[in-house]
Amino acid sequence: MTESADDGLDRDPQRPARLLLAERGALLPILRRSPAEAFDRPTACPGWSVRDVLAHCGAALTRVVDGRLHDFTPDLNEADVAERRGWPVFGVLAELDRGYRAAGAVIGPAGGRLDVIALGEWLHGGDVRDALGEPLAFASEGFDDACVLLSAWTREREVPLVQVTLPGASLSLGVPVPGRPPARLRTDQATLMRIFAGRPAGHAAYELSGAAPAELVVF
Repeated sequence: MTESADDGLDRDPQRPARLLLAERGALLPILRRSPAEAFDRPTACPGWSVRDVLAHCGAALTRVVDGRLHDFTPDLNEADVAERRGWPVFGVLAELDRGYRAAGAVIGPAGGRLDVIALGEWLHGGDVRDALGEPLAFASEGFDDACVLLSAWTREREVPLVQVTLPGASLSLGVPVPGRPPARLRTDQATLMRIFAGRPAGHAAYELSGAAPAELVVF
């Protein structure tokens, strides 16, 4: 896999929906077989349990579908989660399921400005799998589509250019910086996503030169 741009005329408007449906198929069966106490486990998102992350994901997708977007600041996100803390778990999962199925039809025609929401949903699925001890926490189905959306978002955020080498694949993330050579990152799929999402990543799992890990964080 060698991925590059996914903006302008090259953007695939079906990609966000495809990624959301891939995450629906991968995550919901895990959640439906998880015991009730699993939803109270802490995640990498400060102060949020598995249930809280899922509530945030469902709330964000509902806002997309209903056309009630806000700025998704920490305070506003926490308010959405707090609103759902009295819901039963099945209600949280039902909202998330509806969002996975419906939000792509809104994100796709939006010209790319909402694509990062689909990427964020997929990454939060990684947070949940990680907290539950499930495999493929940040390398589940949809990884290739997530990489393309990540490439676009790193350009939007003007991350310094990074040439990434994965097992059997390569991609470019970020934008060139005048007078600065591209950074180079050699790692696996899951660690790539952990680094750019600002999640814990063991130093033994990657080799990075030409940039500090903090420069690459886009969430």
